[in-house]
Amino acid sequence: LALYCGVYTALSLEIKADAHVRGYVGEKIKLKCTFRSTSSITDKLTIDWTYRPPSSSRTESIFHYQSFQYPTTAGTFRDRISWAGDVYRGDASISISNPTLKDNGTFSCAVKNPPDVHHNIPVTELTVTERGFGIMLSSVALLSVLVFVPSAVVVVLLLVRMGRKSAGLKKRNKSGYKKSSIEVSDDTDQEEADDCMARLCVRCAECLDSDYEETY
Repeated sequence: LALYCGVYTALSLEIKADAHVRGYVGEKIKLKCTFRSTSSITDKLTIDWTYRPPSSSRTESIFHYQSFQYPTTAGTFRDRISWAGDVYRGDASISISNPTLKDNGTFSCAVKNPPDVHHNIPVTELTVTERGFGIMLSSVALLSVLVFVPSAVVVVLLLVRMGRKSAGLKKRNKSGYKKSSIEVSDDTDQEEADDCMARLCVRCAECLDSDYEETY
């Protein structure tokens, strides 16, 4: 129900649109708008999209439809608005090409299908951001899984092995036990493992530097 001149009138035309839409700079964005009318679709049906910048009361018409599409030929959205709907399916959607950060704001979708003219006017808040920062975070997260997790496992295993060897040495020192040739070999293996761990750490640092450079 809607209030007109103090009288509640049943809405014969219902319009729906996404309340919030997020997009990325340079990537086409679709603003969805659907409607349902109690009357048959005729050539009198009209669709109007308007735009209002953030913190502003100024409204700009960016698209009009009546049998044909009439995207704006002036202003911020010149040559960037395209029709993406189908009136016979109740779709009044449009698309924005090459969006920029300046396109952030509020978009309104209004549909009239005489005699159905009483309707709600839904609004969509568009937020356009740079995608680069998200890609960098994803790359760092992937690198953490592929490199740092295995590295942590290696460190834990080395610590466990060192702890066991330390406990064994204490027992042998108390009894005056001398190292055998096999134990000497184990010490050499331990030194090689430590050297391998150091090289792995260096490689991790190189991967981080490389990933950071490629992102920018």
